[in-house]
Amino acid sequence: MSHRIEEASWKHRLTVLSPFGLGQQKPQHFRDMLGVVWKNRDNLPYAWKVLSRGVCDGCALGVAGFHDWTIDGVHLCTTRLNLLRLNTMPAMDHDQLADVQRLKQMDNAQLRELGRLAYPMRRRRGEPGFTRISWDDAYASLGQRIRAASSPDRLAFFMTSRAITNEVYYVAQKVVRWLGTNNIDNAARLCHSPSTAAMKTGIGVAATTCSYKDWYGTDLLVFFGSNPANDQPVTTKYLHGVKKEGTRVVMVNPYLEPGMKRYWVPSTASSAVFGTKIADDWFPVSKGGDIAFLYGVIRTLIEEGWCDTNFIEQHTADFDALAEKVRELSWEELEKQAGLPRASMREFAELVRDAKNAVLVWSMGITQHRFGGDGVQMIVNLGLLRGYVGRDKNGLMPIRGHSGVQGGAEMGAYATAFPGGKPINAENAAQLAEQYGFDVPDRPGITSANMVEAAHRNELDLLYCAGGNFLRTLPDPDYVAKAMANVPLRVHQDIILTDQMLIDPTHEQGEVLLLPARTRYEQEDGGTQTSTERRVMFSPQIPRTVGEAKSEWKIWLELAEAVDAERAKQLGCATGKAIRDEIARVVPIYDGIQHLKKTGDAFQYGGPHLCADGNFPTPDGKAHFRPVPLPKQQRRKGWFDLSTRRGKQFNTLIYAEVDPLNGAPRDAVLMNSDDAARLHLKHRDRVVLVNEHGRYDASVFLAPIAPGNLQAHWPESNGLIPHGVLDEAGGVPDYNAQVRVERVEGAGV
Repeated sequence: MSHRIEEASWKHRLTVLSPFGLGQQKPQHFRDMLGVVWKNRDNLPYAWKVLSRGVCDGCALGVAGFHDWTIDGVHLCTTRLNLLRLNTMPAMDHDQLADVQRLKQMDNAQLRELGRLAYPMRRRRGEPGFTRISWDDAYASLGQRIRAASSPDRLAFFMTSRAITNEVYYVAQKVVRWLGTNNIDNAARLCHSPSTAAMKTGIGVAATTCSYKDWYGTDLLVFFGSNPANDQPVTTKYLHGVKKEGTRVVMVNPYLEPGMKRYWVPSTASSAVFGTKIADDWFPVSKGGDIAFLYGVIRTLIEEGWCDTNFIEQHTADFDALAEKVRELSWEELEKQAGLPRASMREFAELVRDAKNAVLVWSMGITQHRFGGDGVQMIVNLGLLRGYVGRDKNGLMPIRGHSGVQGGAEMGAYATAFPGGKPINAENAAQLAEQYGFDVPDRPGITSANMVEAAHRNELDLLYCAGGNFLRTLPDPDYVAKAMANVPLRVHQDIILTDQMLIDPTHEQGEVLLLPARTRYEQEDGGTQTSTERRVMFSPQIPRTVGEAKSEWKIWLELAEAVDAERAKQLGCATGKAIRDEIARVVPIYDGIQHLKKTGDAFQYGGPHLCADGNFPTPDGKAHFRPVPLPKQQRRKGWFDLSTRRGKQFNTLIYAEVDPLNGAPRDAVLMNSDDAARLHLKHRDRVVLVNEHGRYDASVFLAPIAPGNLQAHWPESNGLIPHGVLDEAGGVPDYNAQVRVERVEGAGV
């Protein structure tokens, strides 16, 4: 059964005869660029400084100014341009916060357009809205509440990953541990924590083993549960280049993403005019069927003798356990769960057999399941069978979606790890305490999703959110809202208004504080971020004043002073340079960060390849295969497997009501045409998705998607996703559900 992506000849001719994709469903890059200029017209000189001097605050590829470390020439993407307004907009009219009822009628896109938060604001239980207060008043309230907490473990701190620098992460985790708890977590928990857990166990590292340059000239580039054309669009320029060098690009995903079939790269003339065909093969695996699919592939490789036996014998352990597990599984079981026949698994295995070199890339389509860590482990198993690690044009790559996500855990802003990714235990706590000069707690803290569970159980006195939006990022928003309302003191440190800030405090001592933060570019002494490929890059300060907004690392230090001014002197970190000097000492892999001073200054920790030449930083120096159980998935008769997808958005920041890549509106439910015909549904018919957790009004959008599978936009469909279902290895929520489809009579289009 072939899944080779072939464009119909008439359609191909039409594309070639349609310069710039006229008449095609595609992003209108040049029109959008003009829109960005117009939106930032009141601050264009500053916008230019951000783009030309700063490190991109979008995805985690890493572009400094207009250049990166992978290709020559100008590099700029629409994600970065969409985020530009966050850095140029003026302060909001804070009088609008006096009554939140009107604001509650707005969506987050409308709230964002109100402007920057510029002054500390407070709202107490029973008050209609927020009142402006001084920083001293805000700190006094915070200090008093923290001192009054019956235990430091009743304090919880969450940090977003968008645009937060390594310096902010580092200072925040140090302050939180100085307070006596490890209850600090960041957005990496909600996306790639299963990758961290599985990779650390399997190969001893928790980051991509290769560089983006390894995409060029590799024989095979596979994307599992990943759509970089939408989530990391700057990669499409790389993909245009790798296709010219003959690399075969493969997708393993329920949906054939249009942007991965053909993409118009605006900064490459030939692609801007005629588009670039990207993916060569598509394997439409069912939702959650990746483990079964990979077991079929691995079984074929083992039975046919297509493994790299020299690499396995010299550099790995536990191969026999994997081989034994493979023999236990029946083809019938694997086919049923994968949603693909044995012939497809063999076809993929043949692609792997013929590829001397390969880079395996995955994202949240793999990780955001209750068995996400096991899904990652199977990709690792496949890579080890063929020795796709530790050498040029090979690698295992968990591709990151946010500019700050890689550094967050490495700086220690993680409930389960100290700086440097060290596990939280008594020995490591004692070592860190010796470096810091104060006691450090030695038991893991509360992870992101469990902070909400603790709040629901009235087990928190303080929930402190530096950015992010739990109300939209976590499943079951009604449950999240009730939990957050329970917390006596809720703090939102941010640059813009979000709807989670408007949740009414219901606790008898309920209080909500809004603390205005400076952006990454406004931060004193500049800052650094770490890209997907482990490149630590410096972004200089681009001075700008917005009201009383403060650099985020300063807010954390001043919070500590409000709790205990004398003891806070233990924290140090008085300047950006001092923070980087300390990071270099405490996190040895980041040695070199102290020397970064200007745009373009960067280094790649670990070098181009981790685990180079088959040397793995595990206790025995070997990589470890690990068999995993097949997930227990049983679709109810007449029900569908629903997964959540992203459209024209950056995390919860939504920028258009229609996805330019496939033309789907925000309320679309992507459905296989055969499934729709069986239900007597047509394109654009109104339906309701229903399960025991909620209802979601949607419109049918016929699409090339695996039978029995549906996709709906996130976060709009989060009400169908149950809370509390987490991956055991990493703690990421499962963003999938089973649903029925009910037709809305008389509502067809």
